This record gives sequence, structure tokens and C-alpha cells, in this order.
Amino acid sequence: MKIAGKRVLVTGGAVRVGAELVRAFAEAGADVLIHCRNSHAQAEALAASLPNPSRHRVLAADLALPGEAERLFREAGRIDILVNNASLFRLKELADSDEMSDRAHFEVNFWSPLTLMKLFARQGLSEGAVINLLDQEVLQASPHGGAYSLSRRALAEATLELARELGPRNLRFNAVAPGPVLPPVGLEDSRMVKTLPTVPLRRKVELDDLARAVLFLASNDSITGAILNVDGGQHL
Repeated sequence: MKIAGKRVLVTGGAVRVGAELVRAFAEAGADVLIHCRNSHAQAEALAASLPNPSRHRVLAADLALPGEAERLFREAGRIDILVNNASLFRLKELADSDEMSDRAHFEVNFWSPLTLMKLFARQGLSEGAVINLLDQEVLQASPHGGAYSLSRRALAEATLELARELGPRNLRFNAVAPGPVLPPVGLEDSRMVKTLPTVPLRRKVELDDLARAVLFLASNDSITGAILNVDGGQHL
């Protein structure tokens, strides 16, 4: 699949990892739909900074709310590449979390991406690619991952199931499981000093490396059902 000229939807695309993915697809010649929840100003500024800014759009939706994924897809129109990057991360052990928090994690991290993937598959495309952003939690869950870890593992399984089901229709479903890329929101000053010494490569994952991995999976016609660990060996 050639990226140039394709329509790409990146959820959670206004800031952090999502913004880097948006830039990478735009620089590869794609028309990018930038989804955001509250970061509308950042999303608009990002769109304006991209090559050929008139070809890119900002779409707002709160994926924690039922029905918002469907509305987002309707507003997006036809898309060739779907990147499920939006996520909710609240560190709390499962035994201590409440139902509202658990449901919010699953709505953002599993149900909304699953809904978007189903709608993507029903477009009748002759070719298409989905890349889900996961976490190294899917392979080596932390003791405090709770509903976040569960929802991420559910999305990983859905990726593999849809790859099996929809491969005959030339629709490919893959995922990237990043390691330490950016400190969690609210812990920006931590510099991940506790995490990086536990990673075999002893360094963080560069945003450019992560973006190139996503573009690789989007463009390689022979890969489906893969979960690519871009984590400096953290899964080991």
C-alpha cells in the first residue's frame, strides 16, 4: 500500500505520540484526519503546521462516551488507514478500582477502537490497514496495571481475531506495542529514571522510531496479525 494520497484517521492525534504519527503520515503524503477530545487548539495548530494543511481535518469526539466512535466515523467519511492511538491510563490495581473507572478504560481502550475497526471493515475497500497502538503491558503486565492492562490485552486479541477474519478481504490488522517513549501525563519530570535501567537497550524509544514502525505496518502488504514490539527490549 502506498501511503501518499491515502486518507488516514489517527485517534488521539493532537498531542504526544499521536501528533508524531500525524506528522509522519502527512509527510508521507497522506490526508490526515486528526481526532482529539479536548485538545482542539493543539490539533488545529498541528494541522496548520503540516505539509498541504488544507488537506487535513480536525475531528472532535469523546471516545469514553457510547456512540461517539460511530459519530466520529460518520464525520470522517471513507478512510484507508485507521490508527487507534487514543487511550486512557489511570494506574490503579483492579481490586481497588471502581466500576466507573473500569468501564471508562474499556470504552476508550477497547470498545471504541473495536467499533471503529468494524466500521472500517464495512466500507467495502479493496485494500485497507489498521494499526492499533498497544503497550508493552500486553506481554508483561505490571502488578498495578488493572483495567488499563486488561483493556489493552483485549484490544491485542481483537487485532489478531480481525486479522484472521478479514485477511481474505485484503484488510490488514496489526499493532505496535511501545515501550518507554514519553513519561506519563503528570510525571513529565520523572525522565523515566526507574524504568530505563530495566530496559535491555537502557534508553527510551524515540518517537521517530515508533512512527516509522507504524508506517511500515501500514504499507507492508504481506503483514497482518503482527504485534511489533518497539520497546528497546522491555518485553524481555
